[in-house]
Amino acid sequence: MAGRETAIARHVGRLVARVWLPRSRYADVAALANATLTLGPDAGAFYDLGWVQTTTGQPWQALASYEQALALYREAGNLGSEAATLTNIGAVYDNLGDRERALAHYQQALPVTRGVGNRSGEATTLVNIGLVHDNRGDRERALACYEQALAITREVDDRAGEAIALNNMGATYNRLGERERALAYYEQALAITREVGDRAGEATVLNNIGLVYDNVGDRERALAYYGQALPIRREVGDRAGEAATLTNLGAAYDRLGYRKRALAYYEQALPIQREVGDRASEAITLNNMGAAHFGLGDPERARAYFEQALPVIREVGDRSGEATTRHNIGEIRRQQGDFAGAKDTLDEVLKVFRAIGDRGSEATACSTMALVLVDLARVDEAVKFQRRAVVLAEQTNHPRLERMRAILGQLQQMRKR
Repeated sequence: MAGRETAIARHVGRLVARVWLPRSRYADVAALANATLTLGPDAGAFYDLGWVQTTTGQPWQALASYEQALALYREAGNLGSEAATLTNIGAVYDNLGDRERALAHYQQALPVTRGVGNRSGEATTLVNIGLVHDNRGDRERALACYEQALAITREVDDRAGEAIALNNMGATYNRLGERERALAYYEQALAITREVGDRAGEATVLNNIGLVYDNVGDRERALAYYGQALPIRREVGDRAGEAATLTNLGAAYDRLGYRKRALAYYEQALPIQREVGDRASEAITLNNMGAAHFGLGDPERARAYFEQALPVIREVGDRSGEATTRHNIGEIRRQQGDFAGAKDTLDEVLKVFRAIGDRGSEATACSTMALVLVDLARVDEAVKFQRRAVVLAEQTNHPRLERMRAILGQLQQMRKR
C-alpha cells in the first residue's frame, strides 16, 4: 500500500484477512480493508469490511459494504464471490428480522454456489436457509438444511463451518425441548471453535449452552456460561452479541426473582441494540423490561414497555414476537379486569400463532384464554381451550405442561359443580 502497488496490496490484504477473520481480529481486518480502499474501490476489501461490520453489530454499514462488493463482483463476473456476498447480505437481513428478504438472497445464492462447485459456500447458505425456517418455527425443515450442511462441511473438512452447523442444530433441538441432544451438539461445536481459534464462535456457543440450562431452570449454571461468554464478546468487539448476552443475563435474573437486577442488565443492553441498529433484539429487550415491571407489580409501566416494543416488532416483520407482546398486553388487561378486551386481544394472538405454526406459544395463549373465559363465566369453553393447551404442550415439551394439566383438572372440577 505504501508503494501504491494496488494489485499486490489487494491480493495480500485478502490473504491476511483470511487468517485474521477466523481469529476474531476484527479491528485489524477493518483497518486493513479501509487502508486497501484508499487505493480505490475493491470488492474484496468491501466484503471483508461487511463481514467485520456484521460480526460487530453494524448491520446497516455492513449492507452498504456488501452491496458495493456485490456490484463489483458482478461486474467482474466472479460468480463464487457473488454467491458468498448474496449469502452474507441475506444473513444481515435475517439478523434484522427481515426473513423474506433474507430468504430471497439465500435462494439467489444457492444455485450459483452449487454451479461453481463451492461446497463450503453451499453449506453456509444451507445453514442460513435453515435459520430462516427455524425463526419461522419450522424446526424439521431447519434441521434438514443443517444436516445437509453438516455432511458437506465434514466432507470438505471445513471445521469452522462444521461448528456453525452443529451450533445451529443444538439451538433447534433446544427449541424442541430436547435439552440433552442440544447440549451434545453444543459441546461438539465448542470444542471445534476452540480448536480453530474462533473466539466469536466460542462466545456464541457458550451463550447458547447458557440458554439450555436457563430453559431447564438451572439458573446458576446458565449464569456461569453467560458470564464466560460476555467478556469474550467484549474482547472481540461483538456489540450485538454483547447485548444479547446482557439480555440473557437479565432474563435469568428475572426468572430467579431478581427483577431490579434484571432491569439493570436490560438497561445496559438496550442502548447497544439501538446503537448497532438491531431492531429485532431491541424489541425483545423492551418486551423483557415490560415483563420485569409486571413482575414488580407495576402493570402500567409494563404495558408502556410492551407498547414501545410493538411498533419495533412490526417494523422487522416478527409476527411471532408481535403476538407474544400482544399476549402480554392481554394478560395485563385480564389482571386489570378488562376481560372482554383481554379475550379480543387473545383471539388475534391465537390466529397468528396458528398461522405461523408456533405450537408452544399457541399452548401458552390457549391456557391464558381459558383463564379469561373462566373470568367471563364461560367454563365449558375454558375447558376446550385448556385441553387444546395441554395437547400442544405435550407435543412441544412445554416447560409449563404440568401446570397446564393441573389447571385443566381444576376446570373440569368446576364444570362438574
